[in-house]
Amino acid sequence: MTSTKSLSDPGLQGHYAGIVSRLLAFLVDLVLISLGFTLFGHVLDYVVSAVRGQPFALSDHPAAADLILAVWAFAYAVFPLARAGRTVGMALLGLKAVRRDGSELDGRHAFIRVLVFPLSFAVACLGFVMILVTRERRALHDVIANTTVVYAWDAYAAKLRFLSKSPAPPDRAGATQPPASP
Repeated sequence: MTSTKSLSDPGLQGHYAGIVSRLLAFLVDLVLISLGFTLFGHVLDYVVSAVRGQPFALSDHPAAADLILAVWAFAYAVFPLARAGRTVGMALLGLKAVRRDGSELDGRHAFIRVLVFPLSFAVACLGFVMILVTRERRALHDVIANTTVVYAWDAYAAKLRFLSKSPAPPDRAGATQPPASP
C-alpha cells in the first residue's frame, strides 16, 4: 500500500534529478534486465530440453525471445514503480518517480510512464533532451505520464545529523576528548 500523502511541491522530497543520475540508473536497470533475461533463457532452455528430450534454444526463436524480453522489461519497470516509485537502479542512485504534484506514483501512472518510455528514444532521443532544457527536468515520457523524477534522499537532514555530531570540547590541556558513546 502506497502513501496517499500529497506534497505541494516535488522539491520537498528533493531536487529534480538530472540527466547523469537518471542515465546511470537506467544503465543499472538495463544490466539487471539483461541478466534476468539471460538467466531465464538458460533455465527455459534447460527445462524445455528436459521435457521434450530434444535440445532447445530460445535463441533459435527470435520472435518469442523478443516478446519474452519485452514482457520481462515491462514487468521489471512497472511493478517496482507502482509499488515504491523506483526501480532497482533508481533506488541505488537515490531517485524516485513521483507524480508532477509530488504525490506518490500509482499503478496507472507507472503503467503509462513505462508504456510511453520508448517514445523518448524516438527521433534521435529528443525526448531525453527535454531533461536538459526544462526547469523540472522531465523527459517526454514524464510529460505524457504527468510524472517527474526527484532525488529521494533527505540530504539536508543527513547534513544536519552529520553536523550535530560535533567533537567534544577540549580538556584543560587543550586536547579534544573523543565523544562519549551512548
